[in-house]
Amino acid sequence: RIVVKLGSAVVTRGDECGLALGRLASIVEQVAMLQNQGREMMIVTSGAVAFGKQRLRHEILLSQSVRQALHSGHSQLNDMSLPVLEARACAAAGQSGLMALYEAMFTQYSTCTAQVLVTNLDFHDDQKRQNLNSTLRELLHMNIVPIINTNDAVVPPPEPNSDLQGVNVISIKDNDSLAARLAVEMKADLLIALSDVEGLYNSPPGTDDAKLIDIFYPGDQQSITYGTKSRVGIGGMEAKVKAALWALHGGTSVVIANGTNPKVTGHVITDIVEGKKVGTFFSEFKPAGPSVEEQTEMARRSGRALASLHPDQRSEIICHLADLLTERKEEILAANKMDMDLAVSAAMLKRLSLSPAKLNSLAVGLRQIATAAQDSVGRVLRRTRVAHNLELEQITVPIGLLLVIFEARPDCLPQVSTLAIASGNALLLKGGKEAANTNHVLHQLTQEALSMHGVKEAVQMVSTREEVEDLCRLDKMIDLIVPRGSSQLVRDIQRAAKGIPVLGHSEGICHVYVDSEASIDKVIKIVRDSKCDYPAACNAMETLLIHRDILRTPMFDQIIDMLRTERVKIHAGPRFASYLTFSPSEAKSMRTEYGELECCMEVVDSMQEAVEHIHKYGSFHTDVIITENEDTAEKFLQQLDSACVFWNASSRFADGYRFGLGAEVGISTARIHARGPVGLEGLLTTKWVLRGDGHTVADFSEHGTMKYLHENLPAGQPLNTN
Repeated sequence: RIVVKLGSAVVTRGDECGLALGRLASIVEQVAMLQNQGREMMIVTSGAVAFGKQRLRHEILLSQSVRQALHSGHSQLNDMSLPVLEARACAAAGQSGLMALYEAMFTQYSTCTAQVLVTNLDFHDDQKRQNLNSTLRELLHMNIVPIINTNDAVVPPPEPNSDLQGVNVISIKDNDSLAARLAVEMKADLLIALSDVEGLYNSPPGTDDAKLIDIFYPGDQQSITYGTKSRVGIGGMEAKVKAALWALHGGTSVVIANGTNPKVTGHVITDIVEGKKVGTFFSEFKPAGPSVEEQTEMARRSGRALASLHPDQRSEIICHLADLLTERKEEILAANKMDMDLAVSAAMLKRLSLSPAKLNSLAVGLRQIATAAQDSVGRVLRRTRVAHNLELEQITVPIGLLLVIFEARPDCLPQVSTLAIASGNALLLKGGKEAANTNHVLHQLTQEALSMHGVKEAVQMVSTREEVEDLCRLDKMIDLIVPRGSSQLVRDIQRAAKGIPVLGHSEGICHVYVDSEASIDKVIKIVRDSKCDYPAACNAMETLLIHRDILRTPMFDQIIDMLRTERVKIHAGPRFASYLTFSPSEAKSMRTEYGELECCMEVVDSMQEAVEHIHKYGSFHTDVIITENEDTAEKFLQQLDSACVFWNASSRFADGYRFGLGAEVGISTARIHARGPVGLEGLLTTKWVLRGDGHTVADFSEHGTMKYLHENLPAGQPLNTN
């Protein structure tokens, strides 16, 4: 049972004369949809005064025009100004029109409505309250949406001290208090109060430090500073909060959200009902740990301290973490076994599995990164003397706060954490629930290592049930998102991350092209490794391109035999299928990332045609040519526009560890910033530092070019960031 309260600012137009019809229509559509899904919906609405004001103004203007026409030829009427319209008269004139509008809109969704007008006395008189309760229950039982409003045509002005007198009494002075009283009276599960602000802020919206409060607890009331009320209506945020807390105490959950934002109005109510983080949710129960917003702030604050550490100190943290991985391996493997016992498939088991050998290998990679971290942050890339006693430097600095979202791969956590520590970045981690136990232990070890130099909070693990979409809303605090997981996960994040750069790739459609001058031994080894070593990896081969001259040759037969032996299912491309009498199943799409022991096979006439095919159907991840012709290979490497392009090497080499990066945060197919396997260098950006003596001033010529001496100096060693 849901009560939707529509504030005056939601229902009325910006000129406060007439209704916002488009906005109202989208709200009606959502309410009708929820009603038809089996919810019991009630609407507490404003708008009668605004609707009546529009009608009365029209009538007055029409009357004045008639009088002016009658007086034409006589003395002209000088006073054509509109009189001040009394609110009760406007309400009386607008109620019927407002209800007729609702009825017409709901009829489009085969939903019936009924109007209920109430006053404060209806709740204070026991008999009237029981009658109201009975009426509303009967309407809901008949699948009718009650539309409730205060009877503004007769309602008296609110008394100054009649607001919220204890648990059992609430004065109906506006639609906020009416909605709260009604929700409690009808034992509603949820009250949605729509207004013209995103929700409750800790200080008036628009002020410098104002922050939206996602979840509000009754004990936090003293920390709120209220601003002025909205442009229309008689309430205000303070009235909304008081009414919400009263309803909450009476057993009804409450959400205050924005009903006027055109980007969200069309789904704001359904989003709230689905549990998405919209507006401010009022809750009586405060969770034990920090909120994700608090974790983000802690990580950013501690991350700045991490970035200011000496490189030796960051290396010490990483080496200590490497030691912990081997010293505490029994603890890690015990947690890992708990996760594996809950795994639902063999593929999931493979992704989750950790072993002593894997932990030792991880530790070796971490120590490699510790060595590389010595000259990463604060390295001078360029030094220029632009004038006498004026030197300019470009130096490497951390990006800031990284959000890394990864699925069921617990080994990802120490790798990514180490790269963040080495590059001086703060880190927010969101792991898959499949590896929750292992991730918990690995995160504890990471924070233990960070504690040795007082930066424990620089790496945070989000353990609450935050949706990816909600994390992507933290655009003012997160500087880069790195998704590690399925192509669907990456696409979801790219769609949700408005305003935050995303480093990664949504697909890994990798090609291997077998040229007419390829060596059979190399072809068999490279194709087998590219497809069969780990089919689910993003750098596994998905399409095998064969030169036409290889068809019906012993090399072609050996390729097919090897794939059959490895149990690889082949899907024929359209041209390959045309060459065969009995071809394999035809590929549904040439842009498919199978992620299994399956691949597409297609025929091309030349290396040039192979390049064109890859440009058309590939994902610019990793592509391979197998040939003994050096000229052909070099042209392929030069012309192909992918992040990784290989000659006579498996596509599986597209990996940060194999590239000698120690580890990687992911593989990027973007054109800007890092591309390919992204290691330590990809998590750095630069800033310009200008050192002067205070006497040199900027001098521009009339053509707009600076009259400076540009003398390039040798770039120096990393700056001591202390």
